[in-house]
Amino acid sequence: MIAAAWDRLRLFNIGELFRHPGRTVLSTAVMAVSAALLVAVLSISGSVTGSVDRLTLGLAGDAALEVTGITDAGFEQSMLPAIAATPGVATAVPMLRATLGTGADRAMLIGADQTIAALGSDLAGPMAEYTSKLISTPKGVLVGAAMGYQEGDSIPIGWGTATVAAVLPAGTVDRLNSGHVVAAPLPLAQLLTDKVDKLDSVQIIAKPGTDIGKLRTALTEAVDGRAVVAEPSLRTAQAGGAIQIMRYSTLMSSAAALIVSAFLIYNAMSMAVAQRRPTLSLLRAIGGKRAPMVRDLLVEAALLGLIGGIIGSAIGVFMGRFSIDRLPAAIVQSVEARTEFLVPDYAIPAAIAACVLATVAAAGIAARQVYKVAPVEALAPVEAGDSAADSRLLRWAALVGGLGLGALAIVLAALDLGRISLASISLSLTATVMLCFAATGPIVRAAAGIARWFGAPGALGATTLERAPRRVWATAMTVMIGVAAVVALGGASSNMVDSATQSFENLDDTDLYVSPSPAEQFPTGPVLPADLAAKVAAVPGVERVQPAQMAFATIGSGRVMLQGYQPRADESRLGAVTPDVIAKMARGEGVVITRDVARSMKLTAGDEITMPTPSGERTVPVLQVIPYFTAVSGVVMMSLDQMREWYQRPGETILSVQFAPGADPQAVQAAVRAAVPEAIHVDRGADMLAAISSSVEQGSAMSTMILWIVVLVATVALLNTLMLSVLERRRELGVLRAMGTNRKFLLRSVLAEAAGIGIVGAVIGLVIGAAVQYLATVAIGHAMTIDIVYQASPILVVYGVVALVLALLGSIPPAVRAARMPIIAALAVD
Repeated sequence: MIAAAWDRLRLFNIGELFRHPGRTVLSTAVMAVSAALLVAVLSISGSVTGSVDRLTLGLAGDAALEVTGITDAGFEQSMLPAIAATPGVATAVPMLRATLGTGADRAMLIGADQTIAALGSDLAGPMAEYTSKLISTPKGVLVGAAMGYQEGDSIPIGWGTATVAAVLPAGTVDRLNSGHVVAAPLPLAQLLTDKVDKLDSVQIIAKPGTDIGKLRTALTEAVDGRAVVAEPSLRTAQAGGAIQIMRYSTLMSSAAALIVSAFLIYNAMSMAVAQRRPTLSLLRAIGGKRAPMVRDLLVEAALLGLIGGIIGSAIGVFMGRFSIDRLPAAIVQSVEARTEFLVPDYAIPAAIAACVLATVAAAGIAARQVYKVAPVEALAPVEAGDSAADSRLLRWAALVGGLGLGALAIVLAALDLGRISLASISLSLTATVMLCFAATGPIVRAAAGIARWFGAPGALGATTLERAPRRVWATAMTVMIGVAAVVALGGASSNMVDSATQSFENLDDTDLYVSPSPAEQFPTGPVLPADLAAKVAAVPGVERVQPAQMAFATIGSGRVMLQGYQPRADESRLGAVTPDVIAKMARGEGVVITRDVARSMKLTAGDEITMPTPSGERTVPVLQVIPYFTAVSGVVMMSLDQMREWYQRPGETILSVQFAPGADPQAVQAAVRAAVPEAIHVDRGADMLAAISSSVEQGSAMSTMILWIVVLVATVALLNTLMLSVLERRRELGVLRAMGTNRKFLLRSVLAEAAGIGIVGAVIGLVIGAAVQYLATVAIGHAMTIDIVYQASPILVVYGVVALVLALLGSIPPAVRAARMPIIAALAVD
């Protein structure tokens, strides 16, 4: 029985794929595109979290828990004895961890003592092996071979230098930041990073049989709110939060491509059914059952999805590798580990499974045409039979379901549910498809009416459209989704970039910024030299220098960015904070938080927030909840003095410099540049604003690229549909040619069909796109915790027209084929 099934599949299905290579290649190609996009998106997010996970596992070894600093300032080393004495702790391994350099030079400094041998981590062996060299070399450190240093070289660390005592061979520390690692004795690392008597981490090895939950509770009591106790995997979870927004936006665009591809597969299977009617009719006449025929079609579709998924997955790996080096600097900076390209284990199977499911689902709908055709009707065109008319019950169900999903999408977008609100975008597009299915009749009549605008050729094209309502609907939906996705998501992304840029426009009010970080990164550290503010203030032409400090901190299981200012009544850097709140914050009466922090902690203005700090837990009032562009993390603003005291982090990480009236900007900037160390960045306010805007645009660039790929897929869908129309009517077209109809008439007829379908799909897409853009703007505003201004720019109409033109290009090959079809060959089909 299996052999018979295989022979039937080989003869009537796989053989058909080889007999129609054009359709097979196109169908496989669009599924490959969808798979490539999915693998690329999953690889980008997986690379960020996977890099942190590799580093965490490589350092943690056998550790069950980790005590970490609340900020990169760490915590007092004096807490170590209490941690080590906690019941259930076998060994407490102290560490200092710091990021060195940026970009391609980004590395990690790890300071540890002899207790690291108990961890069994990737660093334990090398540090034990090279102990003698570390001891005998003044300020000696170990470096990974990937960093390119030689033994005896000098290496800059913090504001000082160290000497390379030994180079760790390639392969020994590959899991640690891809080998970009510097290992030093703990006291030396503390000295070089100006963290004497400070720790960043204590790895906890539990005694055998210890209840880890109880141990964590005991350690939490021991640190008394001055550090965070959690599983080492907390770092991976926090890294995932930094990439979530980008992952969601690109996944939605990739999902749109997959939906359009599914519609194309539906058309391809409809084409297969139409071309195989004689074979199917013969099989039915000799007693063949319908169920095996349908199953064979589904297997055929699954093969297309499988092959396309495999090819696309390979392409997606290269796309992801290309994209990982172009991640926004702010995202890369917010993650501790050096981001290396990793393809998650689930990425390729998930992409292939999505392609197979999409093709089988789409083919199942098309295969119903065969399953419902009675034997006596099998020789008639399937679309012309009663089976082409969907039941009234199904249309009513689609109407009710579409209205329900549309209402749910509106509710999700209106409620401030954070990133969950983004689901309203996909729901609204799904609701549109269902409502359009309920309105198949009006859509087909509208397409036919537009086709009739083109005179007699259009009338012939309109008749063809009316004979194949389901195929017309499916193709109009592919055009609609392509246009709607570009208009909605492209417009919403543009609104987001404009609003985010506008929210940072106050940066341009400051003449210069002095920071250890490049303009495109958050100035979270290291802390500037203690005398730098005074040196800059003494530069001729400088009227005022305002210090500020920023740092990532852990609150609960999430990360926030702390921002400490010396608030002034005219402080422009605080954006939406009201003047009365600025005055209260200056007096240390409370903090300002962003919407996502308020949402996650269920706080409103006037409530009290409890924050763990290295100096113990601090409970203060929430003075105001503000909108703030927080693509990476939420923000807590406070006075600079409070931040210095609470988080034991003296100094500042950025200086705002205001020029004196009448001063020469270029001369003053040059003087400031000469007064600060070479490693410190000096940027104009306009440059800072441009860098932030560029990072925001870069984050949405991949999503925009995917949307235009969706439009190209819609072009292929229209080509497939019109080619099916031509193939179904070969005899009819042959008769028309034999009666004297010229080729130009047939060419215009097929183009009229394309215009009818394309214009209807594009108009629906523009209307739906504008509506979904509004929902997307509101939803993205909730996700980004910023007030995004909805602007239905006229450029969106241009987007729609371009998408329509690209889709109509798909009508040219079938139109040319219809015009050039030989009369004798066409008449000989049947």
